[in-house]
Amino acid sequence: MASKRSANSVESDPAEGVGARSYFEEALNKKESSMDQVLRPPNFDDFTGQARTVERLRVMVGAARREGRALDHILLHGPPGLGKTTLALILAEEMGTKVKITSGPVIEKPADLAGLLTSLEEGEILFIDEIHRISRVVEEFLYSAMEDFRIDIMIDQGPNARSVRLTIPRFTLVGATTRTGLLTAPMRSRFTLQTRLDYYAVADLFKIVQRNCAKLGVKIDEAGAMEIARRARGTPRIVNNLIRFSRDYAIERGNGDITQAMASQALELLEIDRFGLDEMDKRILRVMAENYGGGPVGLTTIAVAVGEDANTLEEVHEPYLIQEGYIARTPQGRLLTEKGWQVCGVKRGPGQGELGL
Repeated sequence: MASKRSANSVESDPAEGVGARSYFEEALNKKESSMDQVLRPPNFDDFTGQARTVERLRVMVGAARREGRALDHILLHGPPGLGKTTLALILAEEMGTKVKITSGPVIEKPADLAGLLTSLEEGEILFIDEIHRISRVVEEFLYSAMEDFRIDIMIDQGPNARSVRLTIPRFTLVGATTRTGLLTAPMRSRFTLQTRLDYYAVADLFKIVQRNCAKLGVKIDEAGAMEIARRARGTPRIVNNLIRFSRDYAIERGNGDITQAMASQALELLEIDRFGLDEMDKRILRVMAENYGGGPVGLTTIAVAVGEDANTLEEVHEPYLIQEGYIARTPQGRLLTEKGWQVCGVKRGPGQGELGL
């Protein structure tokens, strides 16, 4: 009852204390969620980039619709922010069905998964984000559900315990992961399609910037759109974040229109340079150059030097730096490449950054 009164007080007077913060945080989350929904492409035709993955999904959807059956299970993997959740929503739209969204860490025990599976309807899609974080016990429980569309539920405990087998509707499991290597081989083998999403080309990001600005009613010229696209690290999610900040900057410091100069000033304020490198990226490169002569140097050593968690460096910063050729991963450690030396702002000495093999 106390919690109910607290909730009512927030609704009636959202202008004081913790209630005010909760009220405004909830309003902000609703606004951001609504904006994300507006920006998500609703179908394959509106989805830009990932041509091979989209073509594979079109084939599966077309065949399933012709035969009037549920889609086979699909695993989407790749770096965060590239559209895995969006593709799951598009699959549901193209199949004319619903999608239930959850994540691996939320499913702690088989009973949690059983509740999800028994609530599904025929042909419905279950999307599990970060599926590699499902526990092994839950994963084994999922095997029979994916293959035979049956689950075994234990009733009672001790001497009276017995197993009851339930048949569940034929459903489609769409799994998303940023770390495929953490999935077990039995789990991976149960997905009919395993397809990787890669970083987007600047040309594709340019189209996404123009399309999303049009959806938001933001005026942007081609040069401004290209400026944002070039600094978005090949990631649509970052594109959307940069559009929002550039729009706010243009409203506050200009007439609301995003030009190249306005976009450049906004992104410089965020400390994102013309190569898409943020302050932490540049700090990593500088530390490797100044403190360790370009390497090779271990990831943990770099993490301590820049004051950041090693897992964060490995999952957030390193993939882009390696993909763009700024650093290389070797058996001896991380090595600053020629391209990395050029952008880090440190003069390279003789023999620095060489393995000496």
